[in-house]
Amino acid sequence: MVVVGVAAGGAYAAHPDLLIAAGVRPAGPPSAHPRPSPPATPAPGPTTRRPEPTLSYPSRGTGRFRTATARGAVAGRTGQLLRYRVAVEEGIDTVDVERFGREVAAVLADPRGWTGGGRWRLQRVGPETRADFTVLLTTPQTRGRLCADPTDRYTSCRNGDQVVINVARWARGVPQFGGDLARYRQYLLNHEVGHRLGHDHERCPGVGDPAPVMQQQTLGLHGCTPNAWPRVGDTSYAGPPGQYDDPVPDTD
Repeated sequence: MVVVGVAAGGAYAAHPDLLIAAGVRPAGPPSAHPRPSPPATPAPGPTTRRPEPTLSYPSRGTGRFRTATARGAVAGRTGQLLRYRVAVEEGIDTVDVERFGREVAAVLADPRGWTGGGRWRLQRVGPETRADFTVLLTTPQTRGRLCADPTDRYTSCRNGDQVVINVARWARGVPQFGGDLARYRQYLLNHEVGHRLGHDHERCPGVGDPAPVMQQQTLGLHGCTPNAWPRVGDTSYAGPPGQYDDPVPDTD
């Protein structure tokens, strides 16, 4: 969604430049582009069955965050450098913050992602280094507060320098990805980080085409096939600007 507009393993660290501004207390110590051809192998079709969660999570967390400590290499060869942190809300005990940090870093460093086009470089940093944005894994209720939309506990969002990933979607994905949770997680991160990089929502270019990563695939595909990446076939890939009036599910 556009801006309003397991367990232990991570160190507790404050980053007030980002979290306090959002009203969350950090834990104390302790353009359109040419359209490539669709993939040769069709993506899994939609299913009406909601996927089962891969991990458990509470609906409400503590509002404090565990921050991943590792510092990564710079991903991308050219372009503006942005540094980011990764944090997991306390109460989501089935997600290890360091492992989550590695998963986020792997997606954001992939050459099919935002660093592959030469405009951006991204680097994961720890709690003691200034960051340009933070990727937060939150409970559904905290998602509602950070996204300034308490009625929506289904989607994720980007609000300012906060990339808010709803643990409900991280755990369950969405039916239209046909059970491919890994691909949905890649899409989810690339979509919300794409908002932080200045991209707005896009629409499906045509029936059977890969969905642009900035399409709201969490809510619907509209004839496109699922796609997790901003680059398809080594080419930057986008659809027409705009979004659909898809309803947000009330529950999982």
